[in-house]
Amino acid sequence: MAENLIGSEIIKLAGEIKAKIAQGENIHNFTIGDFDPEIFPIPDNLKSEIIAAYQNNETNYPAANGMSVLRDSISRYLLNNLELNYSPDDILISGGARPLIYAVYQALIDPQDTVLFPVPSWNNNHYTHLSGGQQIFIETTADENFMPTAEDFLPHIQKATLIALCSPLNPTGTVFSKAQLSSICEMVLAENARRSADEKPLYIIYDQIYWQLTFGETEHFNPVSLYPEMANYTVFIDGISKAYAATGVRVGWAFGPNKIISKMKSILGHVGAWAPKAEQIATANFLEHKTASADYITWIKTEVFKRLDGFYQGFQNLKSEGFPVDAIAPQAAIYLTIKFDLKGKQTKSGVVLNTTKDVTAFLLNEAKLAVVPFYAFGANTESPWYRLSVGTASENDVKAVIEKLRTALSTIS
Repeated sequence: MAENLIGSEIIKLAGEIKAKIAQGENIHNFTIGDFDPEIFPIPDNLKSEIIAAYQNNETNYPAANGMSVLRDSISRYLLNNLELNYSPDDILISGGARPLIYAVYQALIDPQDTVLFPVPSWNNNHYTHLSGGQQIFIETTADENFMPTAEDFLPHIQKATLIALCSPLNPTGTVFSKAQLSSICEMVLAENARRSADEKPLYIIYDQIYWQLTFGETEHFNPVSLYPEMANYTVFIDGISKAYAATGVRVGWAFGPNKIISKMKSILGHVGAWAPKAEQIATANFLEHKTASADYITWIKTEVFKRLDGFYQGFQNLKSEGFPVDAIAPQAAIYLTIKFDLKGKQTKSGVVLNTTKDVTAFLLNEAKLAVVPFYAFGANTESPWYRLSVGTASENDVKAVIEKLRTALSTIS
């Protein structure tokens, strides 16, 4: 398993960029789905609560499934904000979302079980490999905003144990429409009704870590709100990492059927993937500051959208000027889906851009722009689409990047 485990393409690319920056190059690094805390600091109330928790010596082992005060707070938070009714015992805390996703796969997937997931999507191929499962990936298209449909999954559904979904989607920043997600839920319910009592059910892992970061008229939907009976088959992944720019605070939570959550608790108990006790208590107290929490969400959505929309408008201007670029209007998360149709083009030095890697290198070297190609998320290596993450972008970066792109693109033929 370890010999055949593929490393993260994003981390590999980030390493190359850091080397250039260390050599003095001024690179606009929009690769990692993270925040610059100088631009997007965590909420003041959360920071104060973390400091207070450490001053109160909350530094010993937390409860294996998470501190009860935090699970209680999340239970209320879900009910108040999403009208989802989950008891504290149906909630599991860990050090961010990643251990929880790992635990879902370990709890549900036996070797040779089949996992269905769309590409591009984040790390499902690696989690399937770690669990010994068999992957069937669905290549999505720009026409559907890179979101999968029930029709995409239907030919494979009878042999599947798990469907991995994410909305808002990393890497695209797009979301399921109500109709799209409803059709998938109906398909899952019908398939589970078809299966006999001695067959494994078909489950959904639903990663909604970005659900609070939606823009304009975009609306977030989840399986259980659409179809309450989906509560038997859905494990949610959530946390404070993205909505509160708290990627390094490492507090995530899963919630779902108690039987599955209990097994995940046992798995992570052996791994020791707990969120620090002080951060758990701080998060519990912070979530009770309803006004401060809501105010922060309003602020961060405004600031993120400024950047996403600024880049989107810039790409549309470049497109109208005849450059071979495009972008999908921002819907959610901290990502903009952008397109560079540059393969086959020739640079001023006579180099032909034959591959996506050539295009990526051209953007990095000539436009000083670092973005992630969709093949890093499992898409075809020929895909011209990229993820641009704005969590490290200042407002001034937007205009500067578009100008550098205009200059660089003007040199190719």
